[in-house]
Amino acid sequence: MVPHLVTALSGPLLDLEEKILAATPAIERWFRLEWQEHTPPFYCSVDMRNAGYKLAPVDTNLFPGGFNMLATEMLPLSVQAAMAAIDKYCPDARNLLLIPEVTQRHPTYWQNVARLMQIFRQTGLHVRLGSLSPEVTAPTPIALPDGNMLVVEPLVRSPNGRRVGLKDFDPCTILLNNDLSAGIPEILQNIHEQSLLPPLHAGWALRRKSNHLNAYDEVCKKFGKLIGVDPWMLNPLHAKCDAVNFRTGEGYDCLAANIDTLLAKIKKKYKEYGMKEQKPFVIVKPDAGTYGTSILTIKDSSEIKDLTQAQRDKMIVIKDGKEVTDFIIQEGVPTFESIREAVAEPVVYMIDRYVVGGFYRIHAEKGIDQNLNAPGSQYVPLAFAQQHAVPDLKAKPGTAAPNRFYVYGVVARLALLAASLEMERTDPNPEVY
Repeated sequence: MVPHLVTALSGPLLDLEEKILAATPAIERWFRLEWQEHTPPFYCSVDMRNAGYKLAPVDTNLFPGGFNMLATEMLPLSVQAAMAAIDKYCPDARNLLLIPEVTQRHPTYWQNVARLMQIFRQTGLHVRLGSLSPEVTAPTPIALPDGNMLVVEPLVRSPNGRRVGLKDFDPCTILLNNDLSAGIPEILQNIHEQSLLPPLHAGWALRRKSNHLNAYDEVCKKFGKLIGVDPWMLNPLHAKCDAVNFRTGEGYDCLAANIDTLLAKIKKKYKEYGMKEQKPFVIVKPDAGTYGTSILTIKDSSEIKDLTQAQRDKMIVIKDGKEVTDFIIQEGVPTFESIREAVAEPVVYMIDRYVVGGFYRIHAEKGIDQNLNAPGSQYVPLAFAQQHAVPDLKAKPGTAAPNRFYVYGVVARLALLAASLEMERTDPNPEVY
Protein backbone atom coordinates (compact mmCIF):
# COMPACT_ATOMS: atom_id res chain seq x y z
CA MET A 1 0.00 0.00 0.00
CA VAL A 2 1.29 3.42 -0.97
CA PRO A 3 -0.35 6.34 0.82
CA HIS A 4 -1.72 9.28 -1.06
CA LEU A 5 0.71 12.20 -1.05
CA VAL A 6 -1.53 15.17 -0.30
CA THR A 7 0.49 18.19 -1.38
CA ALA A 8 0.80 20.69 -4.14
CA LEU A 9 4.34 21.41 -2.98
CA SER A 10 5.78 18.32 -4.60
CA GLY A 11 8.26 19.96 -6.95
CA PRO A 12 11.30 20.05 -4.67
CA LEU A 13 10.72 16.51 -3.41
CA LEU A 14 10.25 15.12 -6.90
CA ASP A 15 13.53 16.82 -7.80
CA LEU A 16 15.14 15.18 -4.75
CA GLU A 17 13.77 11.76 -5.75
CA GLU A 18 15.05 12.25 -9.29
CA LYS A 19 18.53 13.19 -8.08
CA ILE A 20 18.70 10.26 -5.65
CA LEU A 21 17.60 7.79 -8.32
CA ALA A 22 20.05 9.22 -10.86
CA ALA A 23 22.87 8.96 -8.33
CA THR A 24 22.03 5.44 -7.10
CA PRO A 25 25.40 3.84 -8.06
CA ALA A 26 27.33 6.70 -6.39
CA ILE A 27 25.07 6.55 -3.31
CA GLU A 28 25.44 2.80 -2.82
CA ARG A 29 29.21 3.00 -3.28
CA TRP A 30 29.36 5.90 -0.79
CA PHE A 31 27.43 3.88 1.80
CA ARG A 32 29.65 0.85 1.17
CA LEU A 33 32.78 2.92 1.83
CA GLU A 34 31.26 4.52 4.95
CA TRP A 35 30.45 1.09 6.41
CA GLN A 36 34.09 0.12 5.94
CA GLU A 37 34.97 2.97 8.32
CA HIS A 38 32.02 2.82 10.72
CA THR A 39 30.04 0.03 12.38
CA PRO A 40 26.28 0.39 12.05
CA PRO A 41 24.10 -0.02 15.14
CA PHE A 42 22.91 -3.61 15.58
CA TYR A 43 19.35 -2.57 14.72
CA CYS A 44 17.48 0.68 14.34
CA SER A 45 14.16 2.23 13.35
CA VAL A 46 13.73 5.71 11.90
CA ASP A 47 10.53 7.79 12.03
CA MET A 48 10.31 9.96 8.93
CA ARG A 49 8.19 12.82 7.60
CA ASN A 50 7.42 13.43 3.93
CA ALA A 51 6.37 17.08 3.63
CA GLY A 52 6.39 17.28 -0.15
CA TYR A 53 9.11 19.93 -0.01
CA LYS A 54 11.46 17.91 2.20
CA LEU A 55 11.91 14.36 3.47
CA ALA A 56 13.53 14.08 6.88
CA PRO A 57 14.02 11.69 9.80
CA VAL A 58 12.51 13.06 13.01
CA ASP A 59 13.46 10.29 15.44
CA THR A 60 16.06 7.51 15.45
CA ASN A 61 15.44 4.60 17.82
CA LEU A 62 18.28 2.21 18.68
CA PHE A 63 16.03 -0.20 20.62
CA PRO A 64 13.20 -0.65 18.12
CA GLY A 65 9.97 -2.39 19.05
CA GLY A 66 7.38 -3.12 16.41
CA PHE A 67 9.13 -5.88 14.45
CA ASN A 68 5.76 -7.62 14.50
CA MET A 69 4.43 -4.74 12.37
CA LEU A 70 6.72 -5.61 9.45
CA ALA A 71 5.23 -7.46 6.50
CA THR A 72 5.85 -11.21 6.70
CA GLU A 73 7.26 -11.11 3.15
CA MET A 74 10.26 -9.26 4.57
CA LEU A 75 11.15 -11.98 7.11
CA PRO A 76 13.76 -13.71 4.91
CA LEU A 77 15.55 -10.37 4.45
CA SER A 78 15.45 -9.78 8.23
CA VAL A 79 16.99 -13.20 8.82
CA GLN A 80 19.79 -12.56 6.32
CA ALA A 81 20.54 -9.17 7.89
CA ALA A 82 20.52 -10.69 11.38
CA MET A 83 23.02 -13.33 10.24
CA ALA A 84 25.35 -10.61 8.94
CA ALA A 85 24.99 -8.65 12.20
CA ILE A 86 25.67 -11.63 14.47
CA ASP A 87 28.68 -12.72 12.40
CA LYS A 88 30.44 -9.44 13.23
CA TYR A 89 30.31 -10.01 16.96
CA CYS A 90 30.25 -13.76 17.56
CA PRO A 91 30.61 -15.85 14.37
CA ASP A 92 30.35 -19.16 16.25
CA ALA A 93 27.42 -18.02 18.42
CA ARG A 94 24.98 -20.67 19.62
CA ASN A 95 23.06 -18.81 22.30
CA LEU A 96 21.43 -15.37 22.25
CA LEU A 97 19.96 -13.77 25.36
CA LEU A 98 17.24 -11.22 24.60
CA ILE A 99 16.42 -8.68 27.34
CA PRO A 100 13.01 -7.03 26.82
CA GLU A 101 11.42 -3.97 28.40
CA VAL A 102 10.39 -4.24 32.04
CA THR A 103 7.40 -1.91 32.09
CA GLN A 104 5.69 -3.18 28.93
CA ARG A 105 2.34 -4.83 29.59
CA HIS A 106 0.85 -4.41 26.11
CA PRO A 107 0.50 -7.69 24.17
CA THR A 108 1.68 -6.10 20.90
CA TYR A 109 5.08 -5.44 22.49
CA TRP A 110 5.44 -9.12 23.33
CA GLN A 111 4.46 -9.98 19.76
CA ASN A 112 7.44 -7.83 18.74
CA VAL A 113 9.65 -9.87 21.10
CA ALA A 114 8.27 -13.11 19.64
CA ARG A 115 9.07 -11.86 16.11
CA LEU A 116 12.63 -11.01 17.13
CA MET A 117 13.04 -14.48 18.63
CA GLN A 118 11.72 -16.00 15.41
CA ILE A 119 14.20 -14.02 13.32
CA PHE A 120 17.22 -14.98 15.41
CA ARG A 121 16.20 -18.63 15.73
CA GLN A 122 16.17 -18.74 11.93
CA THR A 123 19.83 -17.65 12.00
CA GLY A 124 20.68 -20.82 13.95
CA LEU A 125 20.65 -19.42 17.50
CA HIS A 126 19.04 -20.69 20.68
CA VAL A 127 17.13 -17.65 21.98
CA ARG A 128 15.82 -17.13 25.51
CA LEU A 129 14.44 -14.14 27.40
CA GLY A 130 16.03 -12.65 30.49
CA SER A 131 14.20 -10.01 32.53
CA LEU A 132 15.58 -7.02 34.43
CA SER A 133 12.41 -6.92 36.54
CA PRO A 134 12.92 -7.69 40.27
CA GLU A 135 9.47 -9.28 40.16
CA VAL A 136 10.72 -12.06 37.87
CA THR A 137 12.34 -14.54 40.29
CA ALA A 138 11.47 -17.72 38.39
CA PRO A 139 10.54 -18.64 34.81
CA THR A 140 7.38 -16.65 34.10
CA PRO A 141 4.99 -17.37 31.20
CA ILE A 142 3.52 -14.55 29.10
CA ALA A 143 0.51 -15.36 26.92
CA LEU A 144 0.34 -13.89 23.41
CA PRO A 145 -2.87 -12.94 21.57
CA ASP A 146 -2.24 -15.67 18.97
CA GLY A 147 -2.26 -18.40 21.63
CA ASN A 148 1.52 -18.82 21.80
CA MET A 149 3.51 -18.40 24.99
CA LEU A 150 6.78 -16.68 25.88
CA VAL A 151 8.80 -17.37 29.01
CA VAL A 152 10.91 -14.71 30.73
CA GLU A 153 13.53 -15.79 33.25
CA PRO A 154 15.59 -14.00 35.93
CA LEU A 155 19.09 -12.87 34.92
CA VAL A 156 22.05 -14.31 36.79
CA ARG A 157 25.69 -13.27 36.96
CA SER A 158 28.28 -16.03 36.50
CA PRO A 159 30.26 -17.15 39.58
CA ASN A 160 33.33 -15.20 38.36
CA GLY A 161 31.16 -12.10 37.91
CA ARG A 162 32.25 -11.59 34.30
CA ARG A 163 29.26 -12.96 32.38
CA VAL A 164 25.48 -12.64 32.41
CA GLY A 165 23.01 -15.34 31.48
CA LEU A 166 20.24 -17.51 32.84
CA LYS A 167 20.44 -20.37 35.31
CA ASP A 168 21.41 -22.96 32.68
CA PHE A 169 22.08 -20.70 29.69
CA ASP A 170 25.39 -19.02 28.84
CA PRO A 171 25.00 -16.72 25.82
CA CYS A 172 27.74 -15.41 23.55
CA THR A 173 25.63 -12.34 22.71
CA ILE A 174 23.16 -10.31 24.77
CA LEU A 175 20.63 -8.31 22.75
CA LEU A 176 18.87 -5.44 24.52
CA ASN A 177 15.34 -4.56 23.50
CA ASN A 178 15.17 -2.37 26.60
CA ASP A 179 16.14 1.30 26.12
CA LEU A 180 17.46 1.71 29.70
CA SER A 181 15.37 4.81 30.37
CA ALA A 182 15.30 3.84 34.05
CA GLY A 183 19.12 3.77 34.24
CA ILE A 184 21.85 1.19 33.71
CA PRO A 185 21.19 -1.84 35.96
CA GLU A 186 24.15 -3.12 37.95
CA ILE A 187 23.86 -6.63 36.52
CA LEU A 188 24.69 -5.31 33.02
CA GLN A 189 27.76 -3.30 34.06
CA ASN A 190 31.36 -4.43 33.51
CA ILE A 191 30.58 -7.19 31.03
CA HIS A 192 33.71 -7.73 28.95
CA GLU A 193 33.49 -11.36 27.82
CA GLN A 194 30.20 -11.10 25.94
CA SER A 195 28.86 -8.84 23.20
CA LEU A 196 26.22 -6.52 24.66
CA LEU A 197 24.17 -5.05 21.81
CA PRO A 198 23.43 -2.21 21.53
CA PRO A 199 26.10 -0.97 23.98
CA LEU A 200 25.03 0.57 27.27
CA HIS A 201 25.73 4.13 26.14
CA ALA A 202 23.08 3.71 23.42
CA GLY A 203 20.42 3.65 26.15
CA TRP A 204 18.56 6.75 27.26
CA ALA A 205 20.37 6.72 30.60
CA LEU A 206 23.33 8.19 28.68
CA ARG A 207 22.26 8.90 25.10
CA ARG A 208 21.20 12.40 23.99
CA LYS A 209 19.29 13.25 20.81
CA SER A 210 21.34 16.42 20.36
CA ASN A 211 24.47 14.30 19.78
CA HIS A 212 22.65 12.34 17.12
CA LEU A 213 21.34 15.50 15.40
CA ASN A 214 24.85 16.98 15.31
CA ALA A 215 26.18 13.81 13.69
CA TYR A 216 23.27 13.83 11.22
CA ASP A 217 24.16 17.42 10.26
CA GLU A 218 27.60 16.18 9.18
CA VAL A 219 26.23 13.18 7.28
CA CYS A 220 23.71 15.36 5.42
CA LYS A 221 26.34 17.89 4.38
CA LYS A 222 28.47 15.12 2.86
CA PHE A 223 25.50 13.46 1.19
CA GLY A 224 24.13 16.76 -0.13
CA LYS A 225 27.49 17.50 -1.71
CA LEU A 226 27.60 13.99 -3.20
CA ILE A 227 24.30 14.30 -5.09
CA GLY A 228 24.07 18.10 -5.41
CA VAL A 229 21.10 18.93 -3.17
CA ASP A 230 20.52 21.37 -0.32
CA PRO A 231 21.05 19.34 2.92
CA TRP A 232 18.03 21.14 4.38
CA MET A 233 15.84 19.00 2.09
CA LEU A 234 16.80 16.04 4.26
CA ASN A 235 17.51 17.64 7.61
CA PRO A 236 15.34 19.45 10.20
CA LEU A 237 17.02 22.48 11.79
CA HIS A 238 17.52 22.13 15.54
CA ALA A 239 18.72 23.78 18.76
CA LYS A 240 19.12 22.74 22.39
CA CYS A 241 18.23 24.13 25.83
CA ASP A 242 19.47 22.74 29.15
CA ALA A 243 18.13 23.33 32.65
CA VAL A 244 14.51 23.96 31.67
CA ASN A 245 12.00 23.60 34.49
CA PHE A 246 8.38 23.54 33.38
CA ARG A 247 7.27 23.77 37.03
CA THR A 248 9.01 27.06 37.79
CA GLY A 249 9.44 28.55 34.32
CA GLU A 250 13.23 28.46 34.60
CA GLY A 251 14.82 28.20 31.15
CA TYR A 252 11.79 29.60 29.30
CA ASP A 253 13.92 32.47 27.96
CA CYS A 254 16.31 29.97 26.35
CA LEU A 255 13.39 28.10 24.77
CA ALA A 256 11.73 31.30 23.50
CA ALA A 257 14.97 32.68 22.02
CA ASN A 258 15.80 29.43 20.22
CA ILE A 259 12.23 29.04 18.98
CA ASP A 260 12.33 32.56 17.50
CA THR A 261 15.70 31.87 15.87
CA LEU A 262 14.58 28.57 14.34
CA LEU A 263 11.27 29.97 13.10
CA ALA A 264 13.16 32.81 11.39
CA LYS A 265 15.54 30.33 9.71
CA ILE A 266 12.63 28.17 8.55
CA LYS A 267 10.80 31.21 7.14
CA LYS A 268 13.94 32.13 5.23
CA LYS A 269 14.09 28.65 3.71
CA TYR A 270 10.41 28.75 2.81
CA LYS A 271 10.98 32.08 1.07
CA GLU A 272 14.00 30.67 -0.76
CA TYR A 273 11.84 27.89 -2.21
CA GLY A 274 8.81 30.08 -2.89
CA MET A 275 6.59 28.40 -0.29
CA LYS A 276 4.24 31.22 0.60
CA GLU A 277 1.41 29.13 2.05
CA GLN A 278 3.49 27.02 4.42
CA LYS A 279 3.46 28.10 8.10
CA PRO A 280 6.60 27.22 10.08
CA PHE A 281 6.44 25.45 13.42
CA VAL A 282 8.84 23.71 15.79
CA ILE A 283 8.70 20.66 18.04
CA VAL A 284 9.96 20.84 21.63
CA LYS A 285 10.87 17.45 23.08
CA PRO A 286 13.25 15.92 25.65
CA ASP A 287 16.91 15.51 24.72
CA ALA A 288 16.61 11.94 26.02
CA GLY A 289 13.65 9.61 25.95
CA THR A 290 11.18 7.83 23.79
CA TYR A 291 7.55 6.69 23.42
CA GLY A 292 6.41 10.01 21.99
CA THR A 293 5.94 11.59 25.42
CA SER A 294 6.60 15.19 26.52
CA ILE A 295 6.25 16.74 23.06
CA LEU A 296 4.94 20.22 22.17
CA THR A 297 4.09 21.68 18.76
CA ILE A 298 4.90 25.42 18.87
CA LYS A 299 4.14 28.05 16.19
CA ASP A 300 5.10 31.15 18.19
CA SER A 301 7.52 31.56 21.11
CA SER A 302 4.81 33.27 23.20
CA GLU A 303 3.05 29.89 23.46
CA ILE A 304 5.74 28.68 25.87
CA LYS A 305 4.66 31.15 28.56
CA ASP A 306 0.96 30.43 27.98
CA LEU A 307 1.06 26.66 28.56
CA THR A 308 -1.72 25.16 30.66
CA GLN A 309 -0.92 23.30 33.85
CA ALA A 310 -1.71 20.01 32.10
CA GLN A 311 0.72 20.84 29.28
CA ARG A 312 3.47 21.76 31.76
CA ASP A 313 2.90 18.58 33.77
CA LYS A 314 3.22 16.53 30.57
CA MET A 315 6.66 18.04 29.90
CA ILE A 316 8.12 17.28 33.33
CA VAL A 317 8.19 13.47 33.46
CA ILE A 318 9.01 10.92 30.76
CA LYS A 319 9.07 7.12 30.67
CA ASP A 320 9.81 5.28 33.93
CA GLY A 321 9.02 8.42 35.94
CA LYS A 322 12.24 10.19 35.01
CA GLU A 323 12.17 13.98 35.33
CA VAL A 324 13.50 15.87 32.33
CA THR A 325 15.20 19.27 32.16
CA ASP A 326 17.14 19.14 28.88
CA PHE A 327 15.18 19.77 25.68
CA ILE A 328 15.76 20.07 21.97
CA ILE A 329 13.88 22.36 19.62
CA GLN A 330 13.49 20.77 16.19
CA GLU A 331 12.11 22.18 12.96
CA GLY A 332 8.60 20.87 12.51
CA VAL A 333 8.18 18.75 9.38
CA PRO A 334 4.50 18.30 8.49
CA THR A 335 3.42 15.02 6.96
CA PHE A 336 1.47 15.21 3.72
CA GLU A 337 0.91 11.47 3.45
CA SER A 338 -2.43 9.95 4.36
CA ILE A 339 -4.12 6.56 4.45
CA ARG A 340 -7.90 6.33 4.62
CA GLU A 341 -7.99 10.09 5.32
CA ALA A 342 -5.77 9.67 8.39
CA VAL A 343 -2.36 11.37 8.45
CA ALA A 344 0.52 8.94 8.06
CA GLU A 345 4.30 8.80 8.49
CA PRO A 346 6.71 6.07 7.37
CA VAL A 347 8.85 4.17 9.88
CA VAL A 348 11.82 2.32 8.37
CA TYR A 349 13.48 -0.66 10.08
CA MET A 350 17.07 -1.78 9.67
CA ILE A 351 19.20 -4.62 10.99
CA ASP A 352 22.91 -3.95 10.62
CA ARG A 353 23.25 -1.83 7.45
CA TYR A 354 20.26 -3.35 5.67
CA VAL A 355 16.72 -1.99 5.30
CA VAL A 356 14.45 -4.87 6.31
CA GLY A 357 11.04 -3.23 5.91
CA GLY A 358 8.81 -0.73 7.61
CA PHE A 359 5.28 0.40 8.21
CA TYR A 360 3.14 3.52 8.16
CA ARG A 361 2.06 4.92 11.50
CA ILE A 362 -1.35 6.55 11.05
CA HIS A 363 -3.54 8.57 13.41
CA ALA A 364 -7.06 9.65 12.53
CA GLU A 365 -7.26 12.25 15.32
CA LYS A 366 -4.00 14.08 14.68
CA GLY A 367 -3.08 16.88 12.32
CA ILE A 368 -0.25 17.11 9.80
CA ASP A 369 1.91 19.07 12.29
CA GLN A 370 1.34 16.83 15.33
CA ASN A 371 3.12 13.85 16.90
CA LEU A 372 1.57 10.61 15.61
CA ASN A 373 3.32 8.35 18.13
CA ALA A 374 0.46 8.73 20.59
CA PRO A 375 -2.45 6.67 21.95
CA GLY A 376 -4.85 5.85 19.14
CA SER A 377 -2.19 5.36 16.47
CA GLN A 378 -2.49 2.43 14.06
CA TYR A 379 -0.01 0.67 11.83
CA VAL A 380 -0.06 -0.43 8.19
CA PRO A 381 2.76 -2.87 7.34
CA LEU A 382 4.80 -2.30 4.19
CA ALA A 383 6.75 -4.83 2.21
CA PHE A 384 8.65 -1.87 0.78
CA ALA A 385 7.30 -3.20 -2.51
CA GLN A 386 9.77 -6.08 -1.93
CA GLN A 387 11.94 -4.09 -4.31
CA HIS A 388 13.19 -1.24 -2.13
CA ALA A 389 16.71 -1.76 -3.46
CA VAL A 390 15.63 -1.99 -7.11
CA PRO A 391 14.08 1.35 -8.11
CA ASP A 392 12.26 1.76 -11.39
CA LEU A 393 14.45 4.22 -13.24
CA LYS A 394 12.00 4.53 -16.15
CA ALA A 395 9.09 5.74 -14.01
CA LYS A 396 8.22 9.41 -13.78
CA PRO A 397 9.22 11.05 -10.46
CA GLY A 398 6.61 10.55 -7.76
CA THR A 399 4.66 7.79 -9.53
CA ALA A 400 6.39 4.52 -8.55
CA ALA A 401 6.12 2.88 -5.14
CA PRO A 402 9.56 1.20 -5.37
CA ASN A 403 11.13 4.60 -6.03
CA ARG A 404 9.52 6.26 -3.04
CA PHE A 405 10.50 3.36 -0.77
CA TYR A 406 14.05 3.34 -2.13
CA VAL A 407 14.37 7.05 -1.30
CA TYR A 408 12.97 6.37 2.20
CA GLY A 409 15.57 3.63 2.61
CA VAL A 410 18.36 6.00 1.59
CA VAL A 411 17.31 8.69 4.09
CA ALA A 412 16.85 6.08 6.84
CA ARG A 413 20.39 4.83 6.21
CA LEU A 414 21.69 8.39 6.52
CA ALA A 415 20.18 8.43 10.03
CA LEU A 416 21.70 4.99 10.67
CA LEU A 417 25.14 6.29 9.64
CA ALA A 418 24.68 9.30 11.93
CA ALA A 419 23.84 6.91 14.77
CA SER A 420 27.07 4.99 14.17
CA LEU A 421 29.09 8.24 14.35
CA GLU A 422 27.16 9.23 17.47
CA MET A 423 27.94 5.89 19.17
CA GLU A 424 31.65 6.15 18.32
CA ARG A 425 31.94 9.68 19.69
CA THR A 426 29.98 9.11 22.90
CA ASP A 427 31.55 5.75 23.81
CA PRO A 428 32.84 6.14 27.40
CA ASN A 429 35.10 3.07 27.06
CA PRO A 430 36.13 2.78 23.42
CA GLU A 431 38.62 0.00 24.19
CA VAL A 432 35.89 -2.15 25.73
CA TYR A 433 33.36 -2.35 22.93
